[in-house]
Amino acid sequence: MIIWLASYPKSGNTFLRSLLSSYFFTNDGIFNFEVLNTIKQFPHYSLFKKIGVNLNNEKEVLENYIKAQELFNKKDSIMFLKTHSCFVNTNKFKFTDRHNTLGVIYIVRDPRNIIPSHSQDFKITEDQSLKFLLSETFLGKESDSHCTTYLGSWKSHYNSWKVFRRFNKYLLVRYEDLINETDKTFLNILKFIAYLGRVNFTLDEKKFENSLKSTEIKKMSNNELKKFDKINTKTRDSLEKELESELKELNYL
Repeated sequence: MIIWLASYPKSGNTFLRSLLSSYFFTNDGIFNFEVLNTIKQFPHYSLFKKIGVNLNNEKEVLENYIKAQELFNKKDSIMFLKTHSCFVNTNKFKFTDRHNTLGVIYIVRDPRNIIPSHSQDFKITEDQSLKFLLSETFLGKESDSHCTTYLGSWKSHYNSWKVFRRFNKYLLVRYEDLINETDKTFLNILKFIAYLGRVNFTLDEKKFENSLKSTEIKKMSNNELKKFDKINTKTRDSLEKELESELKELNYL
């Protein structure tokens, strides 16, 4: 069954995958970059190619999300998958279903701090980044090697995954806590995974310690806790006005 590692881009997904892959997919808990490949991204073009889906046909791709998950999902074991997709559940399209999904770990980051990272990475202005975060957008539409991913706006993305709360299959992880209180936050994540798997939680203390230590460099490179006071006042005020409810809910305001 799948545990989704869901996040809006630039929110710490890679660091979380580094911790999880070190703890679960090595013998000693020591991180190496190759072990990151044990946690795949979804949707990914290779999965759809295996089942003969035309990647140039967006409708066909969307219609085969569940089939692609069934291709590699093992009902008697836990699999982690990273996604930047908004959660969608409509009559026309379902991102996933209860037969494939065990739960979700949602990583969220103060959107005011996403703005400078997004602007820098994509070489665009703060105003353009603000518009991107507030608009219903897609990833990969112009790519030949990536499936189109419905990202949505930051607001719709964050709120969409909360549907899993009603089933007690949702864990919210703030990026800032993952960076500043890594040991405590990671321990809570491991307990949540054990809860989803319906097994008694037992911590492998040595692997836990090694996972924390060996990902320290990755943590430092991923630590982009850029203060939002670096963005201009107009951008910050616009974002806070549009996302006031969510920012307060997350204790960012």
